[in-house]
Amino acid sequence: MQPWLRKEETMKADVKEAADRVLRGAVEQEDGVPGVVAMATDREGDFYEGAAGKRELGGEQEMTTDTVFAIFSCTKAVTGVAVKQLVEEGVISLDHPAKEYAPEIADIQVLEGFDADGEPRLRPPNSDVTVEQLLLHTAGFGYDFFNEDLVKFGEKRDVPSVVTSSMASLRSCLLFDPGEQWEYGSNIDWVGKVVEGARGKRLGEVMKERIFEPLGMNETAFTMTDEMRSRRATMHQRGEDGTLTPMPDFELPPDPEQHMGGHGLYGTVGDYMKFIRMILNGGEGEHGRVLTPEMVEMMGQNGLGDMKIKLLPGVIEELSNDAEFFPGMPKSWGYTFMINDHDAPTGRPAGELGWAGLPNLYFWIDRKNGLGGFWATQIFPFADPVSFGAYMDFETAVYESALSPV
Repeated sequence: MQPWLRKEETMKADVKEAADRVLRGAVEQEDGVPGVVAMATDREGDFYEGAAGKRELGGEQEMTTDTVFAIFSCTKAVTGVAVKQLVEEGVISLDHPAKEYAPEIADIQVLEGFDADGEPRLRPPNSDVTVEQLLLHTAGFGYDFFNEDLVKFGEKRDVPSVVTSSMASLRSCLLFDPGEQWEYGSNIDWVGKVVEGARGKRLGEVMKERIFEPLGMNETAFTMTDEMRSRRATMHQRGEDGTLTPMPDFELPPDPEQHMGGHGLYGTVGDYMKFIRMILNGGEGEHGRVLTPEMVEMMGQNGLGDMKIKLLPGVIEELSNDAEFFPGMPKSWGYTFMINDHDAPTGRPAGELGWAGLPNLYFWIDRKNGLGGFWATQIFPFADPVSFGAYMDFETAVYESALSPV
């Protein structure tokens, strides 16, 4: 039991009551979420596991704690661990050019704008993209759903969406010279290519051997088993009028051409809690060590210096609203997590970690208090007011119920 926790049974009862109320409210309100799974953990194990609603709006299957989700960008932190293992072993260095392990990246050019006919104007970058720049989202890559220039470029050059999990989707352009700015994008997909080049194996194989098996994450993969698929939550689209439409046929490619290190994993919330606990425990997993404490500490360090991350503008309305955690608060980026520079209104202390997945999945990792949590829904667009608002309420409820003066 953590020294900061109140008497354990009282604390668990209080968390359960408060968190259950948040989950029920998210489902039962008008145009609420179809279903949600949420969990909270300390360094020892989950002290809250909750589920509410249905896997599909109007469907019969209850949402359960073993439901399988497309976790999208929650994949990024896992890929970050895979590359940190390579650094730890001395196989690669963060300041190495990424082209040493992913040669195709050398062909990517910088977009300078568009000519009178709307054709892209491109030039070579003034320096090679490094592995570190990819981890920090300072390499120059973006996402079209957060950047209008990439929408135009994709239309002119027939660049498919990253959700196709294709190599063609990665052959886009840089929005600026490497190291100049922070722009959230397909950088971690390229990190996945770096891991594959350094290991000589597909990213999913590397993750299974070196991360999932030591952590006991038996239900996380780029390709779902039939049994996992039977427990999959349906994706939903929220319309302009606030109503939700199920998309039962929406699924990432079952046999992807590329294992996308930025968004490709399916998994359960319980599995991801094991990953969060590994970070809380300095790299130690259920069945062995995954990283050294020093590497875990490095993953949570600000890599941007004085540069700050910015609001993500919802350019493709079906996929994302304008999105920002803790508006008005400066936020940094680690390897690969967002870091809140000040204490957050939820109770999360300054300097701690978190991020999200596009269909409204959110997590946080509080190393100071030995506390973390995860909220999972399957709703586009990102930053859904109902799901995101309820996630903030969930995190707040966990802190208010679990922490007390000692």
